Amino acid sequence: MNTINEKNTYHKQELLIRMERNHEVIQRLSKKLCSYTYEPKCPSSFEKYNDLKRNFKLFEKYQKNIMDLIHRKKIGAVQGLEREVQLHLKRFKQLETDIASYLLETMEHS
Repeated sequence: MNTINEKNTYHKQELLIRMERNHEVIQRLSKKLCSYTYEPKCPSSFEKYNDLKRNFKLFEKYQKNIMDLIHRKKIGAVQGLEREVQLHLKRFKQLETDIASYLLETMEHS
């Protein structure tokens, strides 16, 4: 029984560490996006740029909500935390793909 609890705890800690690392990556990408080097040059790039900025804000909001859930979990009852973390990891992958696409497109138009 202890082995099961240890594996479950380890898995949850691993997910939280990944989530925190992803958050740091998103913060760096957000700074890069706001740099002069990657400024949009055409209307479609401006739309993608604004979408990305909006998605960064949403990512930050979800990150904060999940951290609040973790805090509540320590206090008492919160269900579905692991599912929320998994969804957040999927959001990260999508945002990472979107920013890479934008940066490649921006470099092509330079």
